[in-house]
Amino acid sequence: MTFTDQLQQAASAHASALCVGLDPEPRRLPAPWTHDATRLYDFCAAIVDATADQVCAYKPQIAHFAAVGAEAQLEKLIRHIQRNAPGVPVILDAKRGDIGSTAQHYAVEAFERYGADALTVSPFMGADSLAPYLDGWPERGLFVLCRTSNPGGEDLQALRLDGGERVFERVARLASGPWNPHGQVGLVVGATRPDDIVAVRAVAPDAPLLIPGVGAQGGDLDATVRAARHRFVINASRSVLYASTGADYAQAARDEARRLREAIGASLERA
Repeated sequence: MTFTDQLQQAASAHASALCVGLDPEPRRLPAPWTHDATRLYDFCAAIVDATADQVCAYKPQIAHFAAVGAEAQLEKLIRHIQRNAPGVPVILDAKRGDIGSTAQHYAVEAFERYGADALTVSPFMGADSLAPYLDGWPERGLFVLCRTSNPGGEDLQALRLDGGERVFERVARLASGPWNPHGQVGLVVGATRPDDIVAVRAVAPDAPLLIPGVGAQGGDLDATVRAARHRFVINASRSVLYASTGADYAQAARDEARRLREAIGASLERA
């Protein structure tokens, strides 16, 4: 099954466009695990078990595990998702951006070592930075950084090219056209810039969108859904993971995930 088919099936089965980001920080783990980096798996696995029927995807952030030498816990966590949330795809958030043999090794890491269904990548080096993933794993997904939420995104993404097209619009057009031979390439666009999501949709009307920035970053959900229209997933990380700092953290995560799933559905009905 291709990544986009898997994502659509999970979204339909759970009536959800919510992706939960798994970005654990040892200092924010509930007691008695606080500051214990050996408990990242236990924490995230409990979140997965509590939210599995509320989401259409999970997005573990590789740096949160690698920084504390917890790559084995990440491998174990992804296997746990595959067993306990069957059919829910895993988007590995690594933002890889190299070419040639290095990119091939990144692809092996993401798709074979970790078993991810999709990967976030940077397009700064052009088509060559996507080709190793597309050539070797045509059924897996890629989400290309396009228009990000951070203020520094203005430095490059909003620059005007000859003819008036902005850099992020060029990325969207290429990623939905010549960079997308198997139909598995989507775009990362931030919820804090709904007008720019509209601009992305103008050149990439059917591209899958991965949209962070709702929740802790303050993106407006209704404006985001109106701009994205369809084929999107809304990512929430901290607002779900740390909905409670107590022993009820898993139940609180479930409650917040359900609230967000229902809020996204209501926004779709209003759009």
